Amino acid sequence: MQLADFDYALPAELIAQTPAPTRDGSRLLVVGRDSLVHARFDALVTYLRPGDLLVLNDTRVIRARLRGAKDSGGQAELLVERIEDDRTALCQVRVSKPLHTGRTLKVGASALVVEARVGEFYRLRFPEDVLTVLERHGEIPLPPYIERPPEAADEARYQTVYGSRPGAVAAPTAGLHFTPELLAELPSHGVEVVYVTLHVGAGTFQPVRTDDLAAHRMHHERFEISARTADAVARCRARGGRVVAVGTTVVRTLESAAAGTGRVRACSGETDLFITPGYRFQVVDALLTNFHLPKSTLMMLVTAFGGYARVMAAYRAAVAERYRFFSYGDAMFLECSAEQDHARL
Repeated sequence: MQLADFDYALPAELIAQTPAPTRDGSRLLVVGRDSLVHARFDALVTYLRPGDLLVLNDTRVIRARLRGAKDSGGQAELLVERIEDDRTALCQVRVSKPLHTGRTLKVGASALVVEARVGEFYRLRFPEDVLTVLERHGEIPLPPYIERPPEAADEARYQTVYGSRPGAVAAPTAGLHFTPELLAELPSHGVEVVYVTLHVGAGTFQPVRTDDLAAHRMHHERFEISARTADAVARCRARGGRVVAVGTTVVRTLESAAAGTGRVRACSGETDLFITPGYRFQVVDALLTNFHLPKSTLMMLVTAFGGYARVMAAYRAAVAERYRFFSYGDAMFLECSAEQDHARL
């Protein structure tokens, strides 16, 4: 398939610039094998079954965008891609000219030293703990398609209510719809809830720049799966329940952990898993996800999971019904395609 196959027409006014008034008041498009149902997110339990396992990403968005100046006086804008250790981070740096090793960037009273160029990033040395500097001087890094500066409300609404492990520079947006009350309700419906961690990098917004999908290289992201979560997946399989991934980050984490064996194991590491149509899913049975950018790697993942024709038809329906798109937009609940089911038999 070519990049153009994952394009679709989206009116600009459907790109959500603000969140819904309430988290679980957003809309939910339920994509069945042969049906489309228009619902609200607070009705999610209606579409889950006793015995299902809901897997969420507990990463927390850090205040990853910094504004400062070069030692020569020119302006600099920084976006942390990942924290490597307490005082070192890989960062995107927007400056007028490339930076050489040893140059410094001033952010408030903090001087950040350029240690090396790493591909499209710079490795920067911070004078104190990276998270301390970010909390003091940083701002929430809203996605580029939200065409306004961050506001006080974004500090809470661009985080999931369960995010507990700082490290992401973009929210796992499918989880933004959950409230504490909704999560507390799930066990009474026989639905188990567990967590993985994948720290979303800024590379999630990078466009695919080649028509040949085989030539695209995914960015690396750090993930971790606990023994509790791995055991929960095994128990779900044994009882015949569905593994329901909340977001594409959870899909990539679970599928990466099962690579080569088909069984999710407790582990940590990095993944650059690029899922396109033709991929055989080993773990995930259903997916809760937001609507994604045209021609993005996430569109490719969702069509691989749900079936190309079915997902593209669902997107056309969502546009026609004026759903809200992208990070602050509405959600879709999608079961895997019949082809994926058959591939597991």
